[in-house]
Amino acid sequence: MEILQPLLASQGGVVSRRQALTEGVAPHDLRRLVRRRELAPVFPGVLVDHTGEPTWLQRAWGAVLFCAARDDEQGGPGAALAGASAVRAADGPGRGEDAGPIVVAIPRERRVLAPPGITVVRTFDLGARVQWNVGPPRMRYDEAALDVALAAPEELAAIGAIARAVQSRHTTAARMGEALGRRSRAPRRTFLEAVLADVSAGACSVLEREHVARVERPHGLPAGTRQQRAGTLSGIVYRDNAYDELLVELDGRLFHDTAEQRDRDHERDLDAAVAGAGTVRLTWGQVVGRPCSTAAKLSVVLERHGLRGGRPCGPSCAWLAAA
Repeated sequence: MEILQPLLASQGGVVSRRQALTEGVAPHDLRRLVRRRELAPVFPGVLVDHTGEPTWLQRAWGAVLFCAARDDEQGGPGAALAGASAVRAADGPGRGEDAGPIVVAIPRERRVLAPPGITVVRTFDLGARVQWNVGPPRMRYDEAALDVALAAPEELAAIGAIARAVQSRHTTAARMGEALGRRSRAPRRTFLEAVLADVSAGACSVLEREHVARVERPHGLPAGTRQQRAGTLSGIVYRDNAYDELLVELDGRLFHDTAEQRDRDHERDLDAAVAGAGTVRLTWGQVVGRPCSTAAKLSVVLERHGLRGGRPCGPSCAWLAAA
């Protein structure tokens, strides 16, 4: 067991059978260590140095070693954590979900039949897209976070994945945009390219466009005056949508505001109140995730200000439940 200690220490207490044999452990000695419960299986051909429940990091090491051992036999570049598992590893303990299978990337030309607890994805150019010097090896953060966004079941979840990635400070919207540009095929490419470009520029033109396409137009709501220039006590500002004495502002920020940002928004709202106008602020979740209920509530506010309201967009519209 002593001969394995450096390797176990560097791999979170996990070692593959192949590695142990390479280090000089005889097959019968390895079997004896398992019988004496000094090592226990975590995946076929992969062992951990205790008999309790393996930690997430140990499962991650085990998954990578299981897949890498099979690739190495064919001269491949090994395996690495991918997608949500690569993001979870980079974020560190207590950040992210520990349940569920470990996602591992292998070269596109390889085949690995993974046991329960491991999800294998085959990808191109693995060698250049992985940080091989970290433990366990994992896809670069911008690549992994982009994979999470592309695999999201809906657009709002994809936006959330981008927001969490940028907020983590492990990557930037510009780097994620470059990674997206290298993908020959990607779902929601146009939408995500626009969102990433907005985040890089600090603008919210995508949210403005989605507001018109999802909330305003399908529900017959009146169009406000876009980007109305207004002089306030604090200076010149541009209102996203002005309806006489009602202002509808679109908050396109995807991550937590700083105190200064919140202060500027509240100052704008206070200046609007001084001028006799009320302000409604709409977020990504309200516009992209809940457009029908948002339209119904906005219709009520418009009517209270003496303006024309709207209507359900169709028989399955969530308008009636929200109004």
